[in-house]
Amino acid sequence: MSGHSKWSTIKRKKGEKDGARAKVFTKISREILVCIKETGSADPANNSKLAALVQKAKSNNIPNDNIDRLLKKAAGGGEKNDYENCVYEGYGPGGVAVIVEALTDNKNRTAAAVRHIFDKCGGSLGTTNCVSYMFDQKGMITVERKPGDDEEEVMMAALDVGADDFDSSDDEFYIFTAPSSLDAVRAGLEKAGMTIVLAETKRIPSSTVDVDEATEVKIRRLLDMFDEDDDVQEVYHNALLPEDDADDE
Repeated sequence: MSGHSKWSTIKRKKGEKDGARAKVFTKISREILVCIKETGSADPANNSKLAALVQKAKSNNIPNDNIDRLLKKAAGGGEKNDYENCVYEGYGPGGVAVIVEALTDNKNRTAAAVRHIFDKCGGSLGTTNCVSYMFDQKGMITVERKPGDDEEEVMMAALDVGADDFDSSDDEFYIFTAPSSLDAVRAGLEKAGMTIVLAETKRIPSSTVDVDEATEVKIRRLLDMFDEDDDVQEVYHNALLPEDDADDE
């Protein structure tokens, strides 16, 4: 187990400030709108994918009232919903592999912005599949780590409900599954009494690369600039960044 034992050093952490929370809600709102459009259901009780996105919003401290208003507007057709999924691949500073996932209503605008960020931070936008082979798509379930939790017991419980891999940090457990098994494993963990923080499909690097201090600064700048772009939903990379400054990641 723990094949992704360094996940906690490469995951993206969300900001807690009001401005950062508002930007996170903008991004999650788009995911929710696209989910409702694709599934035809605005009821989280009957839509497991939507339920996971609602949980994602809550885990990012988005008020329930904001979430409820968005769901009602989306159900009534009162929210703009013409977003498209786009994936960009490239190389960050030091040749670090980077994948950018976006939801946009203007692909030309987003492509230009992504290219600009790569260029400005000493990287380069690449071609399709230039780095995706370095990542595995996995279902990832983040579970709250409570006082007194026994890590081995949690790991065994996860395996019992179909998990493939397991990792942990000081305050969370990370449970990895096949994407197709994500909903079933999440349901099994909830039944076992665990508190689910997030349940999403992620791109996990098959290996990581160490970077020097100067390169680290450039990579963090690249990640910050992508975070500032409303079209960008997720950014994945294979740089092993020090945990000391993980909150700035």
